[in-house]
Amino acid sequence: MSTTKKVVVFDYGFGNVRSAERALARAGADVEITRDFDTAMNADGLLVPGVGAFAACMQGLKQARGDWIVGRRLAGGRPVMGICVGMQILFARGIEHGVETEGLNEWPGTVGPLEADIVPHMGWNTVDIAPGSQLFAGLDDGTRFYFVHSYAVHDWQLEAHNPAMQAPKVTWATHGKPFVAAVENGALWATQFHPEKSGDAGAQLLNNWIGIL
Repeated sequence: MSTTKKVVVFDYGFGNVRSAERALARAGADVEITRDFDTAMNADGLLVPGVGAFAACMQGLKQARGDWIVGRRLAGGRPVMGICVGMQILFARGIEHGVETEGLNEWPGTVGPLEADIVPHMGWNTVDIAPGSQLFAGLDDGTRFYFVHSYAVHDWQLEAHNPAMQAPKVTWATHGKPFVAAVENGALWATQFHPEKSGDAGAQLLNNWIGIL
């Protein structure tokens, strides 16, 4: 019996789906790019990429019923991973050019403009890995990942109030002011950086995600 994990890269019109597909395949997954509802629901893992504007990504995701798919998968404990704007839309809201757009609200918090002298944040940067991280297993705080973004979450607002529940693991990076670089919260993981463009470190990270599917 094959142990290869089936991963769907959700194709809703706003993501580097081909580079994500290649990176996941190199990490050992059986990858399909699709927006088909049943395929996305039944895959071992669902990867939601995202590039461009928060509002446009949300509109495209809803048109493809991606908001419903993400919600249903998470309700059943089925792994979902967001990348770049695919991470940002998991928060409650995004503000771009003064316009507020509702997100998927899986996590409280607001995506806003980077508070830095140089925007966009484009290039390699280190991260402050959350203690006990599974996503960054085998990697250390000096590891560099590739970022391309002008917006981010600067304040993490969700805490685990039930001692029986594991608190989310939040990894940070700094460009001007610290911002959320990655989150591990049950079945929902996400990165602000692009693991598919981050060389060996990104490959290790994707391999870690596939390993939990």
